[in-house]
Amino acid sequence: MSKPSDLLQGTLNLLILKVLALQPLNGCSIGQRLRQVSRDVLHVSDGSLYPALQKLEQGGWITAQWRPSENNGNNIFD
Repeated sequence: MSKPSDLLQGTLNLLILKVLALQPLNGCSIGQRLRQVSRDVLHVSDGSLYPALQKLEQGGWITAQWRPSENNGNNIFD
């Protein structure tokens, strides 16, 4: 049986994938979009978001690229 933390991590992963299905974004923008679509109910800390992004990338679910942006470059996930 799954632990509650596994369920929460799986839910976060699905939410991230849903956000990235619309457009590639950097980590900060992913967090902002999650807050926006949840009407400020869901606040994902960097300590949860970035490890989740790393696991999704290692699992082949997303890719990361370094691209120039308005703030002098970011990892862009898609």
